Amino acid sequence: MGDNPARLYRLDGVAHIAGVINKEPQRCIRSMRRQQGMRLDDRYVPYLQMAGLYHLARLNDQWFRLDEALVSAFVERWRPETHTFHMSFGECTITLQDVAYQLGLPVDGRYVSGCLSEFHIYIEVGRPAWVWFQELLGVIPPPSQVQKYAVNCSWFQETFGECPEDADDDTVRRYARAYIMMLLGTQLFADKSGNRIHIRWLPPAGYEELSWPLASRWSGYNPSGSEKGRRVQMWRLRIDRLQDREFIWMPYSSPDVLQVVHPEVLEPRHMALWRSVTALIYFAVIEWHQIDRVLPQFGGVQPPPHPALNIDFLMSKDGRGGNRWFPSTLQKWHLLWDSRQDSVLRFDVVADPGPSHAFLDWWSQHGKRFFSPETQLGDPRAVPIPVEASQAGSGASS
Repeated sequence: MGDNPARLYRLDGVAHIAGVINKEPQRCIRSMRRQQGMRLDDRYVPYLQMAGLYHLARLNDQWFRLDEALVSAFVERWRPETHTFHMSFGECTITLQDVAYQLGLPVDGRYVSGCLSEFHIYIEVGRPAWVWFQELLGVIPPPSQVQKYAVNCSWFQETFGECPEDADDDTVRRYARAYIMMLLGTQLFADKSGNRIHIRWLPPAGYEELSWPLASRWSGYNPSGSEKGRRVQMWRLRIDRLQDREFIWMPYSSPDVLQVVHPEVLEPRHMALWRSVTALIYFAVIEWHQIDRVLPQFGGVQPPPHPALNIDFLMSKDGRGGNRWFPSTLQKWHLLWDSRQDSVLRFDVVADPGPSHAFLDWWSQHGKRFFSPETQLGDPRAVPIPVEASQAGSGASS
């Protein structure tokens, strides 16, 4: 990381898409539509509510068109060393608050971890993987539909796509379990294959219903599918030109949003967790909830941040090795989540959240602010730091 602790250690390079923008300026991601053959049956609703997934299932039932060009432009700005998007005026990121508001998912409770397949060794009521699969779903997939511990989505869809009209309660439960496995394995935690579901989702989970998903408001959004490469360049330039005063730091504070959110989301015990600097866990995958770098998203003033936490060694873990119990092998990070309430930040909430003058000065020296060619930018680098930034507060206090 060098001698300067303020340095962002991975700004470019072959490991990041930002390193090839000049060579491939129209590079665009491709998305895959998933869970096409699993209809949301009304009889599944009680089980989805018990699992805290009902609102996510409703979002899945109405398909969203992904604006691949816009997402590509933001992927370019995602920095693994800070777990934030690097904008021209500072950083922003996806937080637990966004998960609660947009998807209606529980954000507090036990971590999503355990083992990948050896359930009978580590879980008190567990069974050997395929024995448990048959007990919970009533059928075993043929060998041609299985790759190690993952089952082809096409088999799931053909087998559990439509629950029989005259199904008894046990049959409905099996179909509901299959639907939940598909929902988790393809919508929340999809792998790069896009066509397989891992049996790690067999162990049942129980959460209470939480909130209303604001993401449903986007169900009518229909982005253009033409000339994606040129649209990537267009979005890249628009984001480059975006100013701090144009950025909505707190989109959930408006009355029209608050009136459609489930009251439980606004309980202090949930809202406090949004401001926790902690580990987010998905089996062997660890991400860092780096909200100390995005205080304006919670109404604060952003001072120069602490040095970035280097957890590159965790980014290389893919979870292979079903005989491992991740709460033990990655104990440090699981304990951080267990003590998440101790890591809640306290800071002054102001009327005009945003970056401080000291932050902008630091950011102009260390951040990678612009991605478009200088000929397209009109040289915004010459724009001085706004006066209002120097009048903002000094930043966070713990």
